Amino acid sequence: MQKESQKIKISVIQGDITEQETDAIVNAANNHLWMGVGVAGAIKRKGGIEIEEEAMSKGPIPVGEAVVTKAGKLKAKYVIHAAVMGQDLVPNKEYIRNATLSSLKRAEELKIKSIAFPAFGTGVGGFPVDECARIMLDEVKDFSKKATYLEEVRFVLFDKKSYDTWSGRL
Repeated sequence: MQKESQKIKISVIQGDITEQETDAIVNAANNHLWMGVGVAGAIKRKGGIEIEEEAMSKGPIPVGEAVVTKAGKLKAKYVIHAAVMGQDLVPNKEYIRNATLSSLKRAEELKIKSIAFPAFGTGVGGFPVDECARIMLDEVKDFSKKATYLEEVRFVLFDKKSYDTWSGRL
């Protein structure tokens, strides 16, 4: 499912974020940038340990901020590590909103055209999927008004229930 929003095409797909052929994929990270389980673990398994090593060399970062690394063996060129939670692994609305915006800013700085996001904080962090969808979609729609380079934002949801929730909000 997709929708045009200002300058940025927003789409929601069910699938594996590590398989996306976008310029960048986003990792729902902790502020120390170690990559254990969930999306981070999948990115490290498929892309290689060098992604985590480069990320950790740039941390710790404030929760809500994002840093960029190379993407190792992934199809994407970059991984944007967005600190959605601290060491307590508990996300909140402000962290998700700020991490989404920081990721979009890093994409613009890289002058890339496409980016794929997971649903921030809904796995390990247990944040409600519908609330996450509202926050992240609102941030992308607002950011699209001032985007210069970014043309496509994909939200890649692993399970059908999350996909259905996000599609209903698009």
